[in-house]
Amino acid sequence: MAGQRAARRPIYLSRVSSDTPHDLEAALAERYTLRHMLGRGGMATVYLADDRKHQREVAVKVLRRDLAATLGAERFLKEIQIVARLTHPHILALHDSGEAAGFLYYVMPYIDGGSLRRQHGTSLALRAIFISVQTIIASRRG
Repeated sequence: MAGQRAARRPIYLSRVSSDTPHDLEAALAERYTLRHMLGRGGMATVYLADDRKHQREVAVKVLRRDLAATLGAERFLKEIQIVARLTHPHILALHDSGEAAGFLYYVMPYIDGGSLRRQHGTSLALRAIFISVQTIIASRRG
């Protein structure tokens, strides 16, 4: 694994792919350089990016704009605050999150080797955690 990392192109020489929207690149440019799309699902798109501040590769997950508009930045950020406190071997650490030019996003470590779902399967524990988070948020509203 260490040999693979050393063979990679240094961050300052990374190329940005044309599959990243220019308005998203501009919105995150101060902190992240988006390289290319890693995958897309029903709720979000994940990009490989360079964290300019910490000089590391990260995965930036950006919610679809229609979902972001429905969810709203305030609710998204509250949910992310709860998720950021969770620790579990099957949950990636949260490095950053926020709203930029209407994009809601969060940043996780980049794990090379394909999607985490493909590598580890969909965990029942993870499903339970996310249901719990939704329940906590709903109970705080009422």
